[in-house]
Amino acid sequence: MLTIKDLLAQKSKKLITIQPDASIFDAAQVLVANSIGALPVVENEKLVGIISERDILRLCVRRLDYMKEASVKEIMTTELIIGLPSDDIEYVEGIITTNKIRHIPVIENDKLIGIVSIGDVVKSQLQEAHYENHYLKDYIMGKYPA
Repeated sequence: MLTIKDLLAQKSKKLITIQPDASIFDAAQVLVANSIGALPVVENEKLVGIISERDILRLCVRRLDYMKEASVKEIMTTELIIGLPSDDIEYVEGIITTNKIRHIPVIENDKLIGIVSIGDVVKSQLQEAHYENHYLKDYIMGKYPA
């Protein structure tokens, strides 16, 4: 069974985060510059929240003029759903779907070690299905000794 740890091993080791006192505008710039959809909010090396494109869009609709003044901590999500390296991908998919979220910070020994998106989960499941399909076709065609 594929786990979050396996999935993180396939991703870039670069973990992009933001401080809670950064402006919303700064957060938006980091998201765009890195083509990502969410930023873990870290203070003193501890995960304190997450801010997503969706959070920023909601603020834009309500108060576009306030975006350059507001700080990340004002709109970040603080009641986090986290993943552990040992969580299997099917479980993570269920958590993401049930809670209607797109990103799960991954914690090990109280430290943020990565973030997993719904795109990462879908990509890994498609790869696994592709390999299994290939193996079964080869088996049916007799490419493996019985």
